[in-house]
Amino acid sequence: MQSLKVKDYMSHQAVTFTPNMSLSAALNKVMQSDKISGPVIDESEQVVGFLSEQDLLEKLVKVSYHCQDTHIVADVMYKEVLSVAPDMSIIELVEMMKVGKPKVYPVVDDGRLVGIITRSDVLRALGESIDACFQHPV
Repeated sequence: MQSLKVKDYMSHQAVTFTPNMSLSAALNKVMQSDKISGPVIDESEQVVGFLSEQDLLEKLVKVSYHCQDTHIVADVMYKEVLSVAPDMSIIELVEMMKVGKPKVYPVVDDGRLVGIITRSDVLRALGESIDACFQHPV
């Protein structure tokens, strides 16, 4: 079980945002993706924030009501991002994902974004491990 690693279950396809992106542009990226949140990266692919659907909801209601897109991603992103390394064990990540913690973590290697891992990815890893425990030769 300890051999389960983030890099084996993470997604290399993350929806990403830039700090200066308008919220309507961020919404368009979300709508064109199967992801509802993602890391905010700078020009060198360093993670500088995280934008969740919750961050978008609050401000987009005001954008929609007033028909003014005056906010940018940097105004609403969470700046203290919890990230994980590709070689982190899934068990360590489970401990980080306990109640109230993020559902999505950027995966960072040498300071650069290499993917994301979600609770669903972690459940898939655990499911595969459990299936392996109970497989019996026929």
